[in-house]
Amino acid sequence: MSGGLHVTLDAASIARLGNQIGAAGARAPLALARAINHTGDKAKTQMTRALTVQTGLKRRTIVKALRVNKAGGGGLTYTIRSAGGDIGLKYFGARETRTGVSAAPWGARSIYPHTFMKAGWWPKRVTKGNWNGHVFERAGSRTKSGMDRFQKVKSGVFIPEEMVKGATAAAFNGTVAAELPGRLEHELSRIIG
Repeated sequence: MSGGLHVTLDAASIARLGNQIGAAGARAPLALARAINHTGDKAKTQMTRALTVQTGLKRRTIVKALRVNKAGGGGLTYTIRSAGGDIGLKYFGARETRTGVSAAPWGARSIYPHTFMKAGWWPKRVTKGNWNGHVFERAGSRTKSGMDRFQKVKSGVFIPEEMVKGATAAAFNGTVAAELPGRLEHELSRIIG
């Protein structure tokens, strides 16, 4: 699954600054790319803040998931992409309780009954190193040696889907709409002198 947000110049934005672009000459694409990248970075910051609240993930996890392609010689487009699937409950502040695991996807803490993070009987449960803090539930079958088979529990949160809707998309688009025209003018006047 892949999603993305883009900052691109359209003809209406360029027509308004036509005289400045003409005066900048061959250096105009450099100024336009700088303005797009500066505004895109600001929009990415606002988007990351909104996405953190919207999904309930830690900022560090979101920053690792986002990939940026900046404007430059190849084109005047700033793109933020993310790829990935259903995120495990481990990344939402999961902790084990007697009734199940408590985790907070979408920023709302709830208990997932019949799930576990540790092995053994209460109260002497132990952390298994190779489980890496993931949340599991029994699959309802057994292995050949008679052990219960279990599977990871997912949250239902997909970063690519979440980043193009709700408060996150509004934060990105709002920042671009507010900042880009002024930044274009600033970068062009800087080149013109």
